[in-house]
Amino acid sequence: MAVSKKKDIRELLVSSGLLTRDQVKDLVEEGRKTGASLLSLIYQRKLLDEATVSSFLEDKLEIPRVDLSRYLIDQKTLDSIPASTVKKYGIIPLFLVEKTLSVATADPFNVKAIDEVRSKAGLDVEIMVATPSDIKQAVSQYYGVAGTLEEVLEQVSAPENMVAGGPALEEEAPVTKLVNLLLAQALSERASDIHIEPEESKVRVRYRIDGIMYEVSAPPRHLHAPIVSRIKVMSRMDISETRLPQDGRFEFSFEGRPIDVRVSSYPSIYGEALVLRLLDKQSMMFGLEDLGFSSDNLKKFEEIIKRPYGIILVTGPTGSGKTTSLYATLNRINSPVRNIITIEDPVEYELPGIRQSQVNPKAGLVFANALRSILRQDPDVILVGEIRDLETANVAIESALTGHLVFSTLHTNDAAGALSRLQDMGVEKFLISSACAAVIAQRLVRKICPVCKVEVDLPKEYQGKFEAFEQRGIKKVFEGKGCKSCRNTGYRGRSGIFEILEVTERIREMILEGKSAMEIKKEGVKEGMRTLRDDGLIKVMDGKTTIEEMLRVTLLD
Repeated sequence: MAVSKKKDIRELLVSSGLLTRDQVKDLVEEGRKTGASLLSLIYQRKLLDEATVSSFLEDKLEIPRVDLSRYLIDQKTLDSIPASTVKKYGIIPLFLVEKTLSVATADPFNVKAIDEVRSKAGLDVEIMVATPSDIKQAVSQYYGVAGTLEEVLEQVSAPENMVAGGPALEEEAPVTKLVNLLLAQALSERASDIHIEPEESKVRVRYRIDGIMYEVSAPPRHLHAPIVSRIKVMSRMDISETRLPQDGRFEFSFEGRPIDVRVSSYPSIYGEALVLRLLDKQSMMFGLEDLGFSSDNLKKFEEIIKRPYGIILVTGPTGSGKTTSLYATLNRINSPVRNIITIEDPVEYELPGIRQSQVNPKAGLVFANALRSILRQDPDVILVGEIRDLETANVAIESALTGHLVFSTLHTNDAAGALSRLQDMGVEKFLISSACAAVIAQRLVRKICPVCKVEVDLPKEYQGKFEAFEQRGIKKVFEGKGCKSCRNTGYRGRSGIFEILEVTERIREMILEGKSAMEIKKEGVKEGMRTLRDDGLIKVMDGKTTIEEMLRVTLLD
């Protein structure tokens, strides 16, 4: 049933002291002119916050309030209303009891919306109220933009939208909408990358979400050229060059936030493949506490970065969160009394108060000579994006030995392996021993989805396998059953696991003696270092991730 207006909402807003009579009068007048409802105008003008409006509707008008974050809506209920109606009016179906459908909306007085829902569902409708933010999140969670993508794919292939060589590329052309929707869907699903891959009969579109690839769409083959052309135009790349790899970038606005999009093209046998890296500048501003450090590891790391000089290395494979950790570290130690300079490839996010620069091989600016120039800029702290060769390694170590705190990255499997890698590059043992303060190895594990998280018995195949479980008497662990919130994966979001090797006096001696990485690792464990595997096990026991996920990222360790 629709919400009754027996109690005049306008009078109640005034008598409750939420709005003045003049404010209500202005809103009513604007509503007559524009057709907008009273509540929508209150939200637009931000006269009242969302929680206040929801409480008012529940207390004064007796409309039940619902917290959508606590609901897990089944597929049958979701299918009761077309996605187009949901998105058009912002109405979420909640549950179905006999012939009555309960729905959540931010505007329970939108009679047109309620009538359309009743007509489409063929059911009686019971109204509940939710905040606009909750409605928006639920629409994204349960419906995404998949339905809209299908509509645009149909539209983009329509004869009137085709020109010689493919669809038109005007600003409002369907192919432009398609590209924008691919970007919007990727961002709403927290994807870090979009892969657009031509195949013989279709174009495969995949998103990388929490480190794992998911196929999300397959536009027809004839749309490959216009999609690629549109993205290359946006990225200021040469659209006439299809035989050589290219790089470009552009900025995309999503929900009022600027998103930096890095584009890479690569020629394949069926045409150019594109990868778009999505960099949300606002979501990147992590603190050290947000990275996943355990309390003891965080305390240890904070002590390490207080050192006035030395080199601190962060290691791990591509996509293990090294840049995020380094940026969070620089933010922590940044202050007006410190001069911090970086040389990166590329600069992924801008850090206030820190001078950042980017390598430019075409102009001859590479890590080694950029680092030499930085030393003439009177730095206190230096970030070198990556140590790739002996020349860069030697300059970085020289900088650490002359009173600078240096951060950099290496691609090695564990912390001790970084010390061996420097030796393999040709760096003298005494330099490594003298300059290195610590090495941090890290990986990213997917976190169990909080919406569908359940406790289960420890699987038989893992019983007696982990000493840490035996010591703590662990008989139960957690996992995600899979739901709409996590794309039925059981995981949502990621957290770091860490291995922190402090270069102590004994380890310095072992480096000089030429001891292997394995021997150094054993000594580190003896001195209190927690390995990646052990740090992952703690996250399993704390209910943050699963055994399978921990094993996936530490299999080689």
